[in-house]
Amino acid sequence: MASPARVAVIGAGSWGTTLAVLLAQKGVPVTLWTRTAEEATRLQTARENREFMPGLRFPAELVITAVAERALERCALALMVVPAQTFRANLRHIRAWLPAEAILLSCAKGLEIGTTQRMSEILAEELPPAFHDRIAVLSGPNLASEIANGLPAASVIAAPNLAAARFAQATLMLPRFRVYTHDDVIGVELGGALKNIIAIAAGAVDGFGFGDNAKALVLTRGLAEMTRLASVAGANPLTLAGLAGMGDLIATCGSTRSRNHQVGERLARGETIDAIRASMKMVAEGVPTAKAALQMARRLSVEMPITEQVHAVVFENKDPRQAMLDLMTRTAKHELE
Repeated sequence: MASPARVAVIGAGSWGTTLAVLLAQKGVPVTLWTRTAEEATRLQTARENREFMPGLRFPAELVITAVAERALERCALALMVVPAQTFRANLRHIRAWLPAEAILLSCAKGLEIGTTQRMSEILAEELPPAFHDRIAVLSGPNLASEIANGLPAASVIAAPNLAAARFAQATLMLPRFRVYTHDDVIGVELGGALKNIIAIAAGAVDGFGFGDNAKALVLTRGLAEMTRLASVAGANPLTLAGLAGMGDLIATCGSTRSRNHQVGERLARGETIDAIRASMKMVAEGVPTAKAALQMARRLSVEMPITEQVHAVVFENKDPRQAMLDLMTRTAKHELE
């Protein structure tokens, strides 16, 4: 029987750590790459990530290193699990050691400010053409803390080359972590990125105590604008009704564990965005993505009113209550307009 394919996980935040442990528990040879030697030593000594995932014990087989060459040695699958705004820099740091036949799986959910590029576009831009048919993306309702605690979840892996998607699917699939394949890379990536913006608005609704009707309003109209932008960008609108769109939106907007939900809730309670971001250990991707998504929407002439108001609150210091009022008093329209 052939031994399992080797996997490198690039990034030791909550999601990277969870995926590395999940794979190691399955018996997959996996190496977790950290940014610094000090971080690698700390994780190796504690055999858990006390900063981001306390209590999640590392299997003995899980290898930790800050040396990219060692992390990527003979790997068949490399998971890029780093924030969207540092994705390009991290890729440039490790790309020289990528094995020629490795599949690249982006697990980040965001858009790059300025370029408005999705992570798969950055991979294609920064890697030689020989890698392009081995680029894939992972997205879905995947709250890391729940998966780390053994609770059931599902995700989607999309790639233009379905053989690459199926290989990654087989590597990650577990009875408690179900993985589907898809060919709509644009839809899967934009669903994962844009729902973080809507989650900030949903958190504000909860912070104000506006109730379930208002929450349903934000989720439903949020999904509508997510689908509008994704469709114009080339996605299948049905993708946004699946796990990477509606599924991820429900989980992120409904969970107090979501960092983006926490941002919105705390903004509604009067905290400044600078104070909130300074107090958070991990990146709330909805904040920078609001800027990039609005840039993208304006370039493509797509109306995104919730995104506009979230952007105004987090980047222009607009009062969140005024932002909600402005959304509620927009010009009357047909629902499908």
